[in-house]
Amino acid sequence: MVNDPLHNPADKFDEFQRSANEVRTTYESGWERFSFTTLDQGNAKFIETLTSQWEDAGSLLDKAEAALDEVKQFSTQMLGKKSLLANLKKRIGMLPDARRGEAGQLIQLVESAIKKPLLSAEDKLIQLIDHLKIARETIDVTMPGRRPRAGHLHPITLMRQRIEDIFVSLGYAVEDGREIETDFYNFDALNIPAGHPARDPQDTFYTTDGFALRSQTSTVQIHAMQRRGAPVRMIAPGRVFRRDTPDPTHNPMFFQVEGLCVDRGINMAYLKGTLQEFVHRLFGPETRTRFRPSYFPFTEPSAEVDYSCFKCGGDGCRICKWCGWIELGGSGMVHPNVLRAANVDPLEFTGFAFGLGIDRTCARIFELDDIRLLFENDVRFLEQFR
Repeated sequence: MVNDPLHNPADKFDEFQRSANEVRTTYESGWERFSFTTLDQGNAKFIETLTSQWEDAGSLLDKAEAALDEVKQFSTQMLGKKSLLANLKKRIGMLPDARRGEAGQLIQLVESAIKKPLLSAEDKLIQLIDHLKIARETIDVTMPGRRPRAGHLHPITLMRQRIEDIFVSLGYAVEDGREIETDFYNFDALNIPAGHPARDPQDTFYTTDGFALRSQTSTVQIHAMQRRGAPVRMIAPGRVFRRDTPDPTHNPMFFQVEGLCVDRGINMAYLKGTLQEFVHRLFGPETRTRFRPSYFPFTEPSAEVDYSCFKCGGDGCRICKWCGWIELGGSGMVHPNVLRAANVDPLEFTGFAFGLGIDRTCARIFELDDIRLLFENDVRFLEQFR
């Protein structure tokens, strides 16, 4: 007669024992991956094994969290409701009454052998994770703080503000205007005839027919006179554009300030006195000025203005190219045609105008050999002007 393990009580218990041993073998095979958790956390082998076995997890904290997830999954696999151990517990009732106590003790031994190391592994990994999080988030209040880097104004802006402050103190208003102008404001109102070289596309940036980027801030003067009428005292700082090849003294875009004073009885003496006072306040009271005859279509008479070198006092140096004088800009009495274009009666009012480059003046004061340095946005260079 063939033995049937389902009806033979001894064979049922033997089968139960084999199943319990299979559970233990399965556990021991999976536990090898987490056996390093039996070591102390201070043991170098602990961290070394954790790092090598979860090398793709990123930081040490990520590795520890990945290991904890796997321990929990393995614990569910071995001790969960659908595990082999849970199935064995259900089979205890199928054993003979005399063997059920022994089977229960066997299950308790197997469960204890599995559960205790897994709980210990979870506790150690949780402790490590907490320690790593605290270390990452800890702030040492005794360490000096990091000061935010304070910004500062660009050297051109600093120079523009100095110039504006001087003329505001002399009673001038600061006017601003658009950078794209019509031919009327760019040329016609400034007494620049149709055939003048300044209107050539090789010298001016045209956008569309009848519009161009302003080549001087004199356009703002026309707008101011049309809007405010006469008398008027104003300066117009801003960007202007010309088709210049970049070099140490030229740039296609640069900053300029132009001034205008229109009133009754204005003459060249007012112009000379105003510019003399300006250079005194900008460069010092010992600075001298000189006027050289010149030509501009929007002024008559016209003059180039020079001032004695602020560095050598007129003796000659590298800044003034050894001549003792530095060019400030152009000036002159406003042409009657310009006044008429702005609806101002030239028989009642006269005025003077002047203009100078802000970036060139800035370069001279700060002893720069190349004005292109002002437009390259090199932080290492700009940090010198804090």
